[in-house]
Amino acid sequence: MRRRGPAESFAMICWLLALCSIAPAPAAAADAAEQGGNAEVAQYGYRVVSKQRFDRNNFTQGLEIHDGRLYVSSGLYGQSAIRVYAFPELEPLQTIPVNSRIFAEGLTIIDNRLFLLSWRERIMLVYSLPDMTLLGQSALPGQGWGATHHGSVLWFSDGSDKLYSADINDGGKLSVLPITLDGAPLRNLNELEWVQGEIWANVWQSDQIARIDPASGRVVGIIDLTGLLTDEDRLRDTDVLNGIARDPDTGAIWVTGKRWPWLFEIALENPAP
Repeated sequence: MRRRGPAESFAMICWLLALCSIAPAPAAAADAAEQGGNAEVAQYGYRVVSKQRFDRNNFTQGLEIHDGRLYVSSGLYGQSAIRVYAFPELEPLQTIPVNSRIFAEGLTIIDNRLFLLSWRERIMLVYSLPDMTLLGQSALPGQGWGATHHGSVLWFSDGSDKLYSADINDGGKLSVLPITLDGAPLRNLNELEWVQGEIWANVWQSDQIARIDPASGRVVGIIDLTGLLTDEDRLRDTDVLNGIARDPDTGAIWVTGKRWPWLFEIALENPAP
C-alpha cells in the first residue's frame, strides 16, 4: 500500500475533524463503562527519581519527548509558543511563537508532524518536523485541551468527561469515548499521554492523574501527586500540575506544571491497603 505524504495526511485530518460525524463509543465499551463501578480503582503514590531545572516561563499545556527532544506547548493569549529543548539536557533549541489570538493547548507528534490544539478557537495547527514549518490548520469539534497518540490514532480532550480519537492515516470517523470513575463521569480531563496501553490524563485543578482504559473509558487507577512541588518552589503565579511525557527510549515518566521550575521524573508506588 502506498504511504500517504504529509499533504495528503493533512488533508485527511481536516476532513476527519471538520466534516465527519462523531461516532458514539462502541456498545462493548459502553457496557464496560457501565460496569466500571463494580471494579476497584487502584490508588498510587509516587517517588521522585530525579528532577531537572525547567523554564518557569512555560505555562505548560502539552509535553512530549520525541527523537531526543522535549516539545512543550505554553499557553496564554499573546504569549503562546512551542518550545523545543534537547532532552535530557533541557538546552533550549527553538521557540516558535503562536498567533497572539490563539491560546495554545496540548500537543502530540505523529509521523514527524506536530499537532497543536487551541482552546476556545477550536482549531488544530499542524507543523512539520524537524523544521517546525506550519502546514496549516483544521477545525476541532469543540475546545482543545490535551492531546496524545497511539500509532496513527490521535486522541484529544476538551475538558469534559469525554475523549475523542481519529486515525489520521485512515478514513475512519471521529469517535467519542465517555470516561467514568467508579461509574460516574470524570470531567476536567486535560493533558494526555499514552503509557503502555493506557491513557494518562491530568485532572485539571487537582494533583491527580487518571489512568484510563482506552477500550472501555473506565478509570483503572488514580495517581496522587500531592506535594510534588514544594511550597518553597511556588511563586504567586505558579499554577496547577499539568504535563505528562513518557521517554520512549527508557520508559521513564516525566511530569511538570504550569510555571513550575522543575521537570520531575517519577515512579509509582502502590501503598498497601
